[in-house]
Amino acid sequence: MNAGRLLVRVTVAPALLVLAWLAVALPLLMAGVFRPAPAIALFAPVAAVVLWFGLRYRPRGLPEAARGSLSGRGADAVPWWTTGSVLAITVAFLVLQVVMVSEQIVVRRDPASYVQFATWLAEHGSLPIPRSAGAFGGPDAALRFESPAFYEDGGAIVPQFMAGMPLVLALGGWLGGTHGILLMAPLLGACGVLAFAGLVARLVGPRWAPAGALLLALTLPMLYVSRSTFSELPAIVLLLGGLSLLDDVRREKGRDAAAKAFLAGLALGLIVLVRIDGLRDVLPVLAFAGLLVGLRRRTGYWLAGGLLLGAGAGLVEGFTMSRPYLRYLDSSLKPLLAISAAVPAATVALTVLLRLDRTGTRLRRLGSAAARGPLPGIAAGLTVLVMAGFAARPLVQTVRRVPATRDDELNVRFIEMVQRIQHLPVDGTRQYSELSLYWVAWYIGVPALLFATLGAALLVRRLLSGRSPEWLPPYAMIAWTTTQVLIRPGITPDHPWASRRLIGLVIPGLLLFTVFASAWTVRRVRRLGYGTKPVNCGAVAGVALMLVPVVLTSGGFLVTRTEQHEVGAVRGMCGALRPRSSVVVVEQSTADRFLEVVRGMCGVPAARVRGGAAPADVARVIAGVRRAGRQPVIMAAKPGQVAPYGTPERVLHVRTRQDGRTLSRPPGGTWGLVMDVWIARPSAP
Repeated sequence: MNAGRLLVRVTVAPALLVLAWLAVALPLLMAGVFRPAPAIALFAPVAAVVLWFGLRYRPRGLPEAARGSLSGRGADAVPWWTTGSVLAITVAFLVLQVVMVSEQIVVRRDPASYVQFATWLAEHGSLPIPRSAGAFGGPDAALRFESPAFYEDGGAIVPQFMAGMPLVLALGGWLGGTHGILLMAPLLGACGVLAFAGLVARLVGPRWAPAGALLLALTLPMLYVSRSTFSELPAIVLLLGGLSLLDDVRREKGRDAAAKAFLAGLALGLIVLVRIDGLRDVLPVLAFAGLLVGLRRRTGYWLAGGLLLGAGAGLVEGFTMSRPYLRYLDSSLKPLLAISAAVPAATVALTVLLRLDRTGTRLRRLGSAAARGPLPGIAAGLTVLVMAGFAARPLVQTVRRVPATRDDELNVRFIEMVQRIQHLPVDGTRQYSELSLYWVAWYIGVPALLFATLGAALLVRRLLSGRSPEWLPPYAMIAWTTTQVLIRPGITPDHPWASRRLIGLVIPGLLLFTVFASAWTVRRVRRLGYGTKPVNCGAVAGVALMLVPVVLTSGGFLVTRTEQHEVGAVRGMCGALRPRSSVVVVEQSTADRFLEVVRGMCGVPAARVRGGAAPADVARVIAGVRRAGRQPVIMAAKPGQVAPYGTPERVLHVRTRQDGRTLSRPPGGTWGLVMDVWIARPSAP
């Protein structure tokens, strides 16, 4: 196997493996039998079939993507230093992230919620999570069983979020316990870097793949999300790998083309199983499939079929197993579902019009006329104006959000706390969304952002002129999603937390445009008569220049470990809880953080007392636990909170660092984090 063929195959393999795993794991979960033996037994043949069709290689390789970079000689002309550099960057990224991986397992934000979700799946293989009210003597008005990210619904506990990420993490849990779950984040992050290099190789040229991989790998958001269990990680792998597969379809014929189109659609559709907002991201792909069908290309049917199957699987899981989460997202989900219904309807109408002789001929003539007219140039200019508009947005708008739910009110108080720490005007309703383009500039740098704008303008002009058709699906997805995210990020605006919203597609997409504009610039300079060596040296210098602001932002984060020692501390706490214990948490912060940890990782029934509960209520609950034949354990954050019920005993103490929080400047530095858990074992009366 030569370097080009290896690059083609290895960069889509991660997406194919994630696709195969989700295709096996989801039906098993919905049947309540998600266990290691059936999952791995089914995964092996499914993965073999998926890899066989997804990795089949034609000698045509990468001719169109390589034009200019490889003089049209295709993937067989890819030098080994290119593929070797991509693999070296990927491995170096993986090693760094494994060394620096965080141990977020105590529920404070999403990564720990995913760890607890995955832990339950790895141990039990089914949903929902039982409340185990019988362990407390039955239901009691003073008891609650919910905690952040774990809803009490229909007499059971339902985890927040879609099941895709926990299904992937559960495999790590089977292989290596809690540490295995945590290490899936660096592995998925490295796969994302590798997949991005593959997309750059296909669309820009193989020799630019190392630059693309390095740019993405060194951005702070990529480093940040791949040290903790964020759902963006499998979504990135599926998205970039799916786009690469879709590009590969152009070089195939017959059944090979149909198979790769189906797999590309399925990979992109399954993003919905990982993140419900992936439904927004894949809408342009459905329109593209309709365009292919309208142009009488059979691969359009296969692409649409795979996309609808994957997205449909995600929606079925969401509305059957994650319904409380979708209810929580109701205000944003309903408009998204309406748009998602309108796009297929419009796509069908467009397809029919293209297939009809009279209207199809007219539409093709209209497209040809537009390509020859001023529209491509106007669209390129509008692209620049849109980016300028986002840059000027803070001058004309301050985005605020009036809290409508309890979670919104908690966010308001959190933002006010950060504002006080940073000596900013206190206004908890501020969302800072008007700064969204500046967020991007923090992380990829102004030079890369300017080149991305140039690349986007050049590409839209090419596409509307009828050139570079391979760019149509990725360009449509990137432009659509980037615009939506920059308008409304929809996330608590502290950084680096908010950067996760950008890493899903905005930053990879803009970096893809950046690399394209860089390659275009190199070709233009070369045409002016400059020699190959000076031009290549200039290209290397240009990439290095773009890396400077990236590293200035991420440099401190590169070698800073946060969220350490939680795994060992939780194991110690679990060891202090006897098997016949029933834990009653009497303090809100401890209940929020540890209720599901006790239930899932310690295997002990856990509940919390409602706010304002009196000592008499706690005494009644203690009596109920004893009637159930179990040992009551009272839990809180301070010894004084459990002392009324027995002798205080500290069972957990963590002193570590957490990522800092910033609102109006790039993130930097860390904050201290101390967690204590005290228990008391009430003696029998």
